[in-house]
Amino acid sequence: MKTLTTTKELADFCKTASDYPYVTVDTEFLRERTYYSKLCLVQLAYPSEDDDSAVLVDPLAEGMSLDPLYDLFRNENVVKVFHAARQDLEIFWVEAGVFPTPLFDTQVAAMVCNFGEQVGYETLVRKICKEGVDKTSRFTDWSRRPLTDAQKAYALADVTHLRKIYEHLAAQLKKTKRNHWVAEELQILTRPETYDIRPEDAWRRVKTRTNSAKFLAVVRELAQFREAHAQENNVPRSRVFKDDALIEMASTKPKSPSDLGSSRLLLREARKGVIADGILAAVKRGVNCPPEKMPKVDNSRDKLKVNPALADLLRVLLKSKTESAGVAAKLIASSADLDQIAAGEREVPAMTGWRFEVFGEDALKLCDGKIALAAKGQTVEVVSL
Repeated sequence: MKTLTTTKELADFCKTASDYPYVTVDTEFLRERTYYSKLCLVQLAYPSEDDDSAVLVDPLAEGMSLDPLYDLFRNENVVKVFHAARQDLEIFWVEAGVFPTPLFDTQVAAMVCNFGEQVGYETLVRKICKEGVDKTSRFTDWSRRPLTDAQKAYALADVTHLRKIYEHLAAQLKKTKRNHWVAEELQILTRPETYDIRPEDAWRRVKTRTNSAKFLAVVRELAQFREAHAQENNVPRSRVFKDDALIEMASTKPKSPSDLGSSRLLLREARKGVIADGILAAVKRGVNCPPEKMPKVDNSRDKLKVNPALADLLRVLLKSKTESAGVAAKLIASSADLDQIAAGEREVPAMTGWRFEVFGEDALKLCDGKIALAAKGQTVEVVSL
């Protein structure tokens, strides 16, 4: 197991890898104590039986630059293969402003190759490679050095098995002519806005029991302060204050440090200093927010006039179409999407791209009374009317 600890070693490996059609990539990182993930290890492999074809890259080694890796990411002649790439891509985007291209995500590919929804790496190793994965090093602190041989072997297995998984799935996609399905899904993963979290939008992730505009105005200001403080200081947002404390403060609307001191849920460190000042200022902004600038909650879905019988028929159709196509149902349409279609809405993902091919077209026909569903043995068939 070779570990690269210098920029030159990495450059030499990437130069060799650039002669191959693809390279598999994985990362190990920590995020428990920081806002942004701390990259601790990169695993790389290209298709070869050579012992040097799979390596570990130590980004924590003194003087190590990942620029050669980023150059490889930009090389459009080499496919970069990941499994469940979102967190890995976020790291590289934040670190260097780069997305690997072209990109292949085996989790996405597996969902359109009849392996179910959000299939795990271990499952693919077991089903495709006919091997198991050693889980003993799963909870490693990857920032600590030196790494043990067991930890290195565990990390390296994440890219060595991935070669066979990629080749199997790529062959399936070619056979079924579904490459464009995967390509559509991966477009979302390579959009900067997927990873650029705007503090002013952070309130939308906070779950509340009320849609009162006045209440949400305070929630918005508190969430914006927390997100900005967490980003600037690179600490988890929960270390600033947690959601339950945010909701408490939006309800009690503290005006002074003594009010913060009586909070049941606020962390002790947040009752003084910069965080306390930020909380009080955020609450004041929220309370004084003019009506025209208060948050507006989209209640359009709540007002949809859903035909429940049609929604149920659409669920049956979706199950039938996805089973016959061998694709995960949730990848095509959520329950909320089906309700929207049953209410006459058409601006849903199922009505575009490859989803329309598999389900959307027949969904429209069902809504228009042009097709019916009939049970035949253990299956449901579409009948033209």
